[in-house]
Amino acid sequence: MFKIDAADSRTVALYWDFENIHAGLCEEREPGSYARGDFRFKPQEPLVNVQAVVDLAASFGPIAINRAYCNWQFFGRYRDALLQNAVELVQLFPPGGAAKNGADIKLCLDATEDIGRFGHIGTVIIVGGDSDFMPVSQKIKAAGRTLIGVGTRRATNRHWAKSCHEFRYYENLLEVREEATSLASAVLPASPSAPAASEAPALPVAPTDLLRRALRLLAEKRGDVWVNTADIWPMVKRLDPTFELAEHGFTTFSGMLKALDTMIEVRKGENDQQVRLR
Repeated sequence: MFKIDAADSRTVALYWDFENIHAGLCEEREPGSYARGDFRFKPQEPLVNVQAVVDLAASFGPIAINRAYCNWQFFGRYRDALLQNAVELVQLFPPGGAAKNGADIKLCLDATEDIGRFGHIGTVIIVGGDSDFMPVSQKIKAAGRTLIGVGTRRATNRHWAKSCHEFRYYENLLEVREEATSLASAVLPASPSAPAASEAPALPVAPTDLLRRALRLLAEKRGDVWVNTADIWPMVKRLDPTFELAEHGFTTFSGMLKALDTMIEVRKGENDQQVRLR
C-alpha cells in the first residue's frame, strides 16, 4: 500500500484565477487590449507558463489540489499544458456580455471549504493579483496554513501581495526557470548581471535597507547585537514577502551577505554563523 512519509504529510493546494493572470500578461504586452470586448471574447493565445507555476507549487510539497477557474471556451489552446500538469478545470460562464466570470468568488469559497475539510493541506497557493483575495487570506492564515501568492508585476494589487506569507511575481518564476535550464549546460559567471526584471517598475525594497531592518529587529528580540544567520532570511521574508534574491543579482542568501560585507560583520557562533551591523 502506498504511504506518505510523515515528513511529506503536509500537502499543497494550488488555485488559479486563470483568466486574471492571462489578462495581466495581455495588458503587459499591449495595455488596454484585454479590456476590449473584441479581444477578450475570442480564442486566446497561450501566454501563461503553466509548468513554471506548478514547479513552484511542487517545491513546497506534494500537490493535493490543482484547480483552475476560467471561462474555458476561449482558452482551449492551453489544453496540452493543462493536461500535462493535471489541472482540474472549473468552467465559469459570465452572467452577461460584459460581466466578470466570478472566478475570484468561487475560488475563495472553495479554498475556505477545502482547508476546513482537509487537515493535510499545509500550504495554499493562489494565482491571481486581485485585492478580492484579501478576505480569504485572513481565513487561510487563521486556519494555520501558509499562504503563497503568485501574480504579474503590473496587475498585482500591492495590498494583496503584502497579505500573503510570501508572494512570488510570475515574471521572476520564468527567470528562475530559465536560469536553472542554462546552468545545466554552462558554468555560472563569477559576477552575474542583474536580471531583466530589475528594470520593471515597483521593485521591492533595496537589500541593504531590508537587511538592516531585519538585523535590528532580531537584535532587539534577542537582546544581543549578534544574530544567528539562520534567523535572518525568515525575518527578511516576513518584512517583505515579495523580496527575491534574483532581482538583485544574487543566487543565494549567503552570497548576498558576502556582497554586503561593508555593512555587516560575521563571526562563528556556537551552532551557526552570527551577523551584526557594522
